[in-house]
Amino acid sequence: MSRRARFIVVAAVALAAAVGVGIGAALVGGSDGGSDRPSGVPPFVLDLGVRQDPEAQALRRAGLLFRAGHEAEGGRALAGYDSLQARIGKSLARWPDGSLAELEQLTREHPESGAVLFHLGLARFWSGDREGAVAAWREARAKDSDTVYAVRADDLLYRQFAPGLPTFIPGFRADPKLARLAPARQLAALERAARRGDAHAKLLYGLALQRIERPASARREYAAAARLAPRDPEALVADAVGRFDKANPSAAFSRLGPLARRYPGSASVRFHLGLLLLWIGQTEQARRQLTLASDMKRSELAGEARRLLTRLEDVRKPQ
Repeated sequence: MSRRARFIVVAAVALAAAVGVGIGAALVGGSDGGSDRPSGVPPFVLDLGVRQDPEAQALRRAGLLFRAGHEAEGGRALAGYDSLQARIGKSLARWPDGSLAELEQLTREHPESGAVLFHLGLARFWSGDREGAVAAWREARAKDSDTVYAVRADDLLYRQFAPGLPTFIPGFRADPKLARLAPARQLAALERAARRGDAHAKLLYGLALQRIERPASARREYAAAARLAPRDPEALVADAVGRFDKANPSAAFSRLGPLARRYPGSASVRFHLGLLLLWIGQTEQARRQLTLASDMKRSELAGEARRLLTRLEDVRKPQ
């Protein structure tokens, strides 16, 4: 990712929330056809956005302790907090003593909560109930779509695709002053700018929302930008990228394909088409699109395309 794209420093916060499910995803992906249950404790996954309040700090500390294998200590870090995320963490810290039953009860109390449904799916899977796990993850993505939990549920349900969601990368520069703001202030500044009805401001706010894994909100900003600037390929590309859905990738590709014909000289169209093709594992087709983007020397995205192509070549080299 370029310096230009990294100005959204909230990405660092989002990454901390996303790491915890890696073990679970690997176990689910590596267990097909087997009957063994995973060992250890289900991951504890957080969705905190740019929060920095005392409870958010305690939750992050607990998350780090979980990942280090110190679940009991992680549960103790949440003493005194009673939010849903804290209750989930304390329940998992006692795994397996009553954890599954407690999560089932939390689901009855909060049937729309992606946090509860997602972790219920993990607990069911760790208990050997794969069908129940899949059902819970499907509910999480359907009922609480604008959360980290919907994105992580998709990672587990659609393991043939790359984890997470592809992110729109603008081909224009943002105000460098934004990078000097704390994450919460940065996000607020982007939101204020987006309210003024400027398409590029909406694209930048949509990108920030993607970085903290608020896919439905980002999709709305990108769609609004496309309505404001229906002839701007950047806005149209962002709208297409925001519509990417692992359950229905055609929602994005059906828009990007025509844009490639409408704007054959757009590096943004070629770059993002290549990026989405990589997401669904179409490596050679992605390489062709990224090569076209890399040849458009006057675009800043040409450099991004070249970096992706280099990484692809590194992957192909024998180890």
